[in-house]
Amino acid sequence: MSTVKFDNATRVYPGNDKPSVDNLNIDIADGEFLVLVGPSGCGKSTSLRMLAGLEEVNAGKIWIDDRDVTDLSPKDRDVAMVFQNYALYPHMSVADNMGFALKIAGVDKGEIRRRVEEAAKILDLEQYLERKPKALSGGQRQRVAMGRAIVREPKVFLMDEPLSNLDAKLRVQTRTQIASLQRRLGITTVYVTHDQVEAMTMGDRVAVLKDGLLQQCDSPRRMYDHPNNVFVAGFIGSPAMNLFDVPIVDGGVQFGSHVHHVSRDILGKAKGSHVTLGVRPEDLDPTTGDGLPILIDVVEELGADAYIYGEQEGGSPDRPIIARVDGRRPPMKGETLRFAPKADHVHLFDAETGLRLE
Repeated sequence: MSTVKFDNATRVYPGNDKPSVDNLNIDIADGEFLVLVGPSGCGKSTSLRMLAGLEEVNAGKIWIDDRDVTDLSPKDRDVAMVFQNYALYPHMSVADNMGFALKIAGVDKGEIRRRVEEAAKILDLEQYLERKPKALSGGQRQRVAMGRAIVREPKVFLMDEPLSNLDAKLRVQTRTQIASLQRRLGITTVYVTHDQVEAMTMGDRVAVLKDGLLQQCDSPRRMYDHPNNVFVAGFIGSPAMNLFDVPIVDGGVQFGSHVHHVSRDILGKAKGSHVTLGVRPEDLDPTTGDGLPILIDVVEELGADAYIYGEQEGGSPDRPIIARVDGRRPPMKGETLRFAPKADHVHLFDAETGLRLE
């Protein structure tokens, strides 16, 4: 088990002026499961490949334990990578695929067999060891790829969107298995995904990237409750947080016909006359008094809960307002309801910088 440190790590691809990863600083604890998440092109896979030694680090350093691995080749870093496309040898059996790296390293045949059988037991692959990859399902192939990493007993696991080729149901099942397996083995893991639900359910901590810059690195709960900026607020959470541009008025901010109380100390930090108010769908309550009128376009019934999607009068239909309501008594589409935010569950951000107002 090992610690990992990105120390101002930067990657600029040839021909680009702008870094794909810009001064990345993250300390990953021994045995921690860290998830890198963000939209396509944000630099998350590049960061992982820098750690693996597959991409050059143009500035800064990368450490594993107290060893600077910035200029070491991939084989000298003692890391094991699980790829998106499994990367299995089609002509080899499952057992040979899992033990191939050890065979190349000159490990004794008996030791290889022991490690392969141990990993197969952990991954419930014992009955498939003599099969070829083509005889396995997608989920089983992914477990073989995991087994190939486990038998190497590396210091760090690196996983690059390993579930993206699986169907939705299998993805949920496999992510639970990976998280459980990592906790049992206790091996430091860096995991890349574009799926924020995956990130929130698997990681001890989540690091959100955008345009090569780290936006926030925190526990899933802290990130959900205290996003650092508008980007993190809108990216983390499913359904997404509602974001409103609201004017500052005497006593707080104007939310429809409702004045939401905000202290002068907080509003005094805002740079303009407006702020961005964020409220999650579960924190918008229907009200018969003052509030924001929302015309309901869609009602999504999920059993105990329902989500309504609507638009504010004069608002943009491209950015629907989402609220969670009682699934047993949902409103009808076409209705107009007023909503007000719960008092202690509002997030305020500077309208110009996008940074959280505390």
